[in-house]
Amino acid sequence: MIDSAQLIDNDFLRQFELRIDDELAKIEYSLQDRKIFLTKIEIPNSVEDESFEEEFLIMVFDNIKERNISVVPTSPQIAKFVRRHRQYKRMLPVGIRI
Repeated sequence: MIDSAQLIDNDFLRQFELRIDDELAKIEYSLQDRKIFLTKIEIPNSVEDESFEEEFLIMVFDNIKERNISVVPTSPQIAKFVRRHRQYKRMLPVGIRI
């Protein structure tokens, strides 16, 4: 399902978007001084695939990594993801621990 979807960085609404059928999964963010604060994740209720959230977050983190920006996860769900995926911890700014 997620393999065919295209990640969109909607900088006007400050959110990453992934359209699934007729619904929208999104991660809201705030960009400040070469840091991106991931503030909220919303997955449509119709998405029943339990791995969807993780795959969506991997797409977003890989996109951010390509832009060489530090990540500050302020959402508990996103912080939990970073704890489970140590490879993304190096994207945190100096002094931020999760």
